[in-house]
Amino acid sequence: MSGGAEWFLQGLAAHDAREALADERQAETYAEFRDRVNRWRDGLAAQGLAAGDVVSLTGDFGPDSCAALLALLDLRLIAVPLGGKTAPEVPELLKLASVTAVVDCLRGLPKEIERLDAPPPHELLQRLRAGGRPGIVLFSSGSSGKPKGIVHDAAALLERYRKPGAAFRTLTFLLLDHIGGLNTLFYTLRSGGTVVTVSERTPEAVCRAVERRRVELLPVTPSFLNLLLLDGAWRRYDLSSIKLISYGTEVMPEATLQRATEAFPNADFRQTYGMSEVGICTSRSKDRGSLWMTLGGHGFQYQVRDGILWIKSQASMLGYLNAPSPFDADGWLNTGDQVEQDGEYVRILGRKSDIINVGGQKVYPAEVESAILKAPGILEAAVAGEPHPLLGHVVVAAVRPADPNAAPDEVRRVVRKACAESLSSFKRPVKIKVVNSPLHSDRFKTMRRDAAGLSG
Repeated sequence: MSGGAEWFLQGLAAHDAREALADERQAETYAEFRDRVNRWRDGLAAQGLAAGDVVSLTGDFGPDSCAALLALLDLRLIAVPLGGKTAPEVPELLKLASVTAVVDCLRGLPKEIERLDAPPPHELLQRLRAGGRPGIVLFSSGSSGKPKGIVHDAAALLERYRKPGAAFRTLTFLLLDHIGGLNTLFYTLRSGGTVVTVSERTPEAVCRAVERRRVELLPVTPSFLNLLLLDGAWRRYDLSSIKLISYGTEVMPEATLQRATEAFPNADFRQTYGMSEVGICTSRSKDRGSLWMTLGGHGFQYQVRDGILWIKSQASMLGYLNAPSPFDADGWLNTGDQVEQDGEYVRILGRKSDIINVGGQKVYPAEVESAILKAPGILEAAVAGEPHPLLGHVVVAAVRPADPNAAPDEVRRVVRKACAESLSSFKRPVKIKVVNSPLHSDRFKTMRRDAAGLSG
């Protein structure tokens, strides 16, 4: 194979006899997967796609979506994975990325690729094309506004995986249009592990896949891990194969981590840290039950400036399609995350923008959410600040009980009791909204806007 992902694809041949991908029904060896990549590469090239073209991919994790992505990179094309995007926002994203071809991976290699009339490509995309470099465009979640188009040089992104790591049977939780999902794919394949896919991301489906395919590495968000523990599915399946549970994308509540380490006494736990703009850092938790971790690894540096984490990475994006560059003159990125530092260890406290200022005192939503989750019968919690004429802000919370028929006044009572036991008075919610709808997004991240809109 030749092209932008040549060395990566050649490295897969060392594992030809091993399982590369598996779902609930079937498994595929590395030899079979490489053949699939070849078919996709030849099929896409036969339909006139050439280096520098911008191509979107639709489809969840699976043999065809993974093969199509690697084929695009090998052909030095610019891939725009859209696995988790909903229909209303897709046309705008396709236009932003100047996509000229749409590939649906759900039914295998299409006989005919859908073509689009696209606006002239952004200077960053032109730079990739001129240099014959493969690219990947990701989109931010858009939780604080319109999604930002994040442009990566895919060859530079792949360099992080030049040295193979430990080979795990790894479940795919984050999607291919997320930097964490890409990290799962690239790390697992490069290391000779097995990518285990699921058709839906529910506690039941995940536990079933872990048992069926003897998953060893389970990467999840704290919100999903909390739901998994409270759902009870983990008790109904044999999950003894799990060696490592990694978590990231949001702050982990201490209460959730404590319950998780008790539920999985034989598994190690590792906090991960990454951003779409800079890739995934190598991290190491202080111990399995600690929220303190080291950061760094190949191509990564970090600094703490006035309590804020700054990162410099060789895997940094080229820039945004629709926003100014966030990097300073020396290539450092302000992550916006408030941290504590203790020697070589750091602890993520939360986004600076999420901090609630109560009469000059700082309140971190994750700390309050952790206290609420200690209350019996509470499934989820989301905490935010509400403006107050004297104090600046006060703390408000939305909570979701495990029992949808629970009396709201009783739910508020147990929540207030739990908060009184572990929080200073200024950190306790002055308003508690009881809801029966999820307080997490489809990416299993806590939606604090549900609490912020409590007074509406």
